[in-house]
Amino acid sequence: MKVKIIITICASLVVLVLGIALGSVNIPPGEIFAIIRYRLTGTEFTETVNNSTAIVWNLRLPRALLAFIAGGALSVSGAVMQSVLRNPLASSFTLGVSSGASLGAGIVILLGITIPVAAMFTLPVLGFAFGIGTIFLVIGFASKVDSQMDNNTIILTGMVFSLFVNAITTLMSALARQNLQQLILWQMGSFSMRGWEAIYILAPAVVAGVIFITHFNRELDIMTFGEEQAKTMGVNLKRVKWTLLILSAALTGGAIAFVGVIGFVDLVAPHIVRRIFGSSHRYVIPLSALFGGAFMVICDLVARTIIAPRDLPVGAVTAFLGTPFFAYIYFSKRAKKAQVR
Repeated sequence: MKVKIIITICASLVVLVLGIALGSVNIPPGEIFAIIRYRLTGTEFTETVNNSTAIVWNLRLPRALLAFIAGGALSVSGAVMQSVLRNPLASSFTLGVSSGASLGAGIVILLGITIPVAAMFTLPVLGFAFGIGTIFLVIGFASKVDSQMDNNTIILTGMVFSLFVNAITTLMSALARQNLQQLILWQMGSFSMRGWEAIYILAPAVVAGVIFITHFNRELDIMTFGEEQAKTMGVNLKRVKWTLLILSAALTGGAIAFVGVIGFVDLVAPHIVRRIFGSSHRYVIPLSALFGGAFMVICDLVARTIIAPRDLPVGAVTAFLGTPFFAYIYFSKRAKKAQVR
């Protein structure tokens, strides 16, 4: 197990370096480390390295780090959702977080709303607020309909709210066609033109969220065996579900508020981790963050190099790679059920 973990950490770092090094202009890893060392310590370097400073420090490094952080946040969120709801296809997107964030972004883009003291953070703030607000509505409504908060009730409620909120967003888009392209591009996700400010805000929040979730590793392990088993072992299901679902939604909402809606990462990474490292959440949570981060960096690298110098929406790349995986999970699950019968 230790060897696998070390290999995973090293592979993630290699992917992160490649995400910085490769592009329209390839930059050797040695120059990347020299630039980072210079920016952190003031160490001098050659003129050749100096010419690459702006590309590495202002463009590629923040972009790769943001992709890694967002991918890790989405993957951890997906891992928690799948365990809490005992559904391999569950995610924060299933419960309407992306729909709520899209509605918030649509209001900002289509109506031109700005926060006076922090105009550049208007879209992330409202996107996050609407995403979290949607999950609160979903869980609150599900708890009123079913006091036991059955998993199927939560999932179905999330799907209903998601469809309803999407309808509102579509209606707003139809009434303001001049901003339609901007909204569509945001809904497909991108890391282009994102600076260090997003990382300064998102990184501490994601790290804190992941650390807090790890305190529920035992409860997550127990809940994967069924709700009756969890109750027997003293787990307060309603409280734990509320806490974990909101934390997961916060991770997803925070990520997509800065980079737009990016799907399938939260499905792919946790399943790969469980296949390699088993189902213990002591390993699933942190390693999902690593796998998801590395996967997102790879997808972003493909998005900005496959038809360079143009950027593809990274959400399109993750969907292209994730859709076959999604189909595999769904149909393999059905095949197992058929065998049991």
